[in-house]
Amino acid sequence: MITRLTRTTTGSLSGATFAPRDVFWGQLGGCLEAVDGGTTTVLDHSNINNSPAHTNAAIDATKSSGIRCLYAFTPIKRLKSWSPFEWDEDLLPAWEMRQLQELAQRQPFAGGRIKLAFGFDWYFLPRQTVVDLFEKVRGLGVKLITSHYSDTPVFGNGSIPALLADYGLLKNDMVFSHACQADDVDASLLREHGAFISSTPDTELQLSLGLPICFDPSFYPNSSLGSDCHSINSSDIISAMRLSLQTSRGAHNQRYLSHMELVASHKKSDAKALPNIQWKPAPQNPKRTCATAEEAFNLGTIMGAKAVGLEHDIGSLEVGKKADIVIFDATTPSMVCAAENDPVAAIVQHASVRDIEIVIIDGEIRKENHKFAPITIEDTNFAELGTGTGTAVIEWGDVVRELGESRERLRKRWEMIDFAQVTRELIKAFSIDETKIVDAL
Repeated sequence: MITRLTRTTTGSLSGATFAPRDVFWGQLGGCLEAVDGGTTTVLDHSNINNSPAHTNAAIDATKSSGIRCLYAFTPIKRLKSWSPFEWDEDLLPAWEMRQLQELAQRQPFAGGRIKLAFGFDWYFLPRQTVVDLFEKVRGLGVKLITSHYSDTPVFGNGSIPALLADYGLLKNDMVFSHACQADDVDASLLREHGAFISSTPDTELQLSLGLPICFDPSFYPNSSLGSDCHSINSSDIISAMRLSLQTSRGAHNQRYLSHMELVASHKKSDAKALPNIQWKPAPQNPKRTCATAEEAFNLGTIMGAKAVGLEHDIGSLEVGKKADIVIFDATTPSMVCAAENDPVAAIVQHASVRDIEIVIIDGEIRKENHKFAPITIEDTNFAELGTGTGTAVIEWGDVVRELGESRERLRKRWEMIDFAQVTRELIKAFSIDETKIVDAL
């Protein structure tokens, strides 16, 4: 069972065991999984920047996948050693800032399909350090910054939008993942500054982050849908549309079903006595659902494009926009008749990955007849990746083989790590209050 704490220990921290070759094939496989599910654009909050070679491997793999991407280069907390467990205390090493500057000068990549973004979560750093870093990043021409906003008992950090507004840094180039505990003040700040949130219902529900807020009327205009941690859940946006829609409806309906009323009762034997007043269940049914399939569809398409500042290029089918197109087979058992009646509702409430017949990104067919097009790998350090020299054209089966070999290498490395000790060190490093982690209420 994956929780927020175990996901950080065996998920995020285990990235320290990845060699650049593992990063390349893992990133390629992840991007292709997204393409397979009909996702044509991703904002990649990349936490695998262990070294310049790791970052280059991730970008090269993203190029090869054919997906459109805003690659958010992210400073990470690195390990010096697993045993003894030791952190690298330099959170912003000089090499990292040099690589960020080099990438900013070289972008965009893949003919404009991949652009540089920036990921940041170290808001415990001094105010001036954060201000100077944001100003440097924006000065380099980086057009998008993303952060996690997850104010939970384990990893609580307060309101990130409020902190950034206080620092004078909150702008319309920011996307916040989750924000499940956001309040009316946050909603007002997002609207005022044009910033967005990205709800990722799979992980939010599983990792005790809270209920997705993307359908909340206060947040909906500045919301979008995403997929987080596809190593533990589905990565396709269709699933995110359906799960967020039905979760929102369920939470809305439960308020009616849990309705209570004050009821006064008298004892027949004593008419002069004060009435006995009690709250008693009085369940109701709502007249209508609180959210629509069209709203869910928009969250996963045009509003996602707005969130990353690309609504003039992608997110809908219009003359002059990029040719990012997903074609569904309307004759499958799950889609037949439903697609003829209401195509949008059919996609949101009936479709699955198997119904996606063709995926076109930037005018190129990346999936057809339910199969990937040949994958071209170029401009890559092939000696490091073990794939030979020069440009290579591979099939999905080649990726499968490489992923299997990478998994086996990583498994052997993980067998040498005492993850229980790592968890204890993590709790200490982040000052986690263990009394807030309980088995039952």
